[in-house]
Amino acid sequence: MPQSTHNLLTELLSDLEQTKILWQLAVLGFSLALAWGLTRLLRSRLPKSEGAIKVGLGGVSRVAFPLVALLLVVIGKTILKNWYSINLLNIATSLLLALALVRLAVYALRKIFAPSGWLHSSERFIATAIWIGLALHLTGFLPEILDAMDELSFHAGRQKISLLTILSGILSVLVTLVAAMWLGRVLENRVMAAENLDMNLRVVLAKLFRAVLVVLGILVALPLAGIDITVLSVFGGALGVGIGFGLQKIASNYVSGFIILIDRSIHPGDSLTVEGRFGTVSQLTARYMVLKSLDGTEAIIPNETLISSTVINHSYTNRQIRVGIQVQISYQSDLERAMAIMKEAATKQPRVLADPETKVFLKSFGDNGIDLEMSIWINDPEEGQLGLKSDINLEIWRQFQAAGIEIPYPQRDIRIIGNQPG
Repeated sequence: MPQSTHNLLTELLSDLEQTKILWQLAVLGFSLALAWGLTRLLRSRLPKSEGAIKVGLGGVSRVAFPLVALLLVVIGKTILKNWYSINLLNIATSLLLALALVRLAVYALRKIFAPSGWLHSSERFIATAIWIGLALHLTGFLPEILDAMDELSFHAGRQKISLLTILSGILSVLVTLVAAMWLGRVLENRVMAAENLDMNLRVVLAKLFRAVLVVLGILVALPLAGIDITVLSVFGGALGVGIGFGLQKIASNYVSGFIILIDRSIHPGDSLTVEGRFGTVSQLTARYMVLKSLDGTEAIIPNETLISSTVINHSYTNRQIRVGIQVQISYQSDLERAMAIMKEAATKQPRVLADPETKVFLKSFGDNGIDLEMSIWINDPEEGQLGLKSDINLEIWRQFQAAGIEIPYPQRDIRIIGNQPG
């Protein structure tokens, strides 16, 4: 750490005029070369993994070189200081530590957040702040700047609050939250990769782990920032009142979401009809569900709606659903031939299941003709029914035309009776 202004740099300049700088260069060069070799060996021995293990090993691999080099330089500095000055090695340790911090911070942010413009700006800001802090440390200005920031203060009761306290508190909160979110992402990837667990249970555990880690991160960060965590009791009471009045809908959606995830009544990929809207569940979160319709539109449905209203799950116990097709033929047509044609037209379609068997029923005798209804079964409701019905009806029409079977249309006979005597 700096002892006085320009201490490290001026002492390094004095070492350049003496042969003892050669020993420091030798130790530094040997440490960097050995660290490079050990890092390559470590990367070749790391297992090829996916998910959470890959995230953790990726972080180790990224900071391996600066950390191994830092360890070797510290060992060499400890040995060499008994005979020679180590000013160059002091600067090298600071540089390696800053490099490790930059790489670790950038890697953590990229694993937590999706790529975006603000993420790249944050990475540049963090790297710039670390290198500026290193420059101030090497030149010896850092202690003076910290003292000046500590003098800019005011008192809130018995508590002294300075600019240094505020900045250190913000830094500690950010660091602990990023660490908690990074660890939460690692655990989330590990849980989501557990194929022996139900998908809903995986989602619940992943969200629960992340929420618990974020809360623990806040509880750890607040004392580091000099904030008494007993004030959370007051905040918790105010939050409870807020939830009871203004945030009850949001709270209800979150509670409903966890109920749905736990009771496993709805899964991603299920085919649902919610308030007359049919679609496939493409995403299920703690607050809402995304229902993707066959036309590509996506409806964001609050979880409270799924709890309080009737939801038709076409794939709750199994994915097989019945589809009915109605046809009317004239009384003069061959009834049994028409029923056979309808069944044959359905069995030609690859989506129609052989078991349960397709059946054609004589539904009723109507005013204009005989009403027939065919019952078919499919196991892919997410593909819709309109296209399938259209293909079957078109084939029925062709076969009816070839077989001379008539599809009637309403006819009315009008009888005119002569004038009745008045």
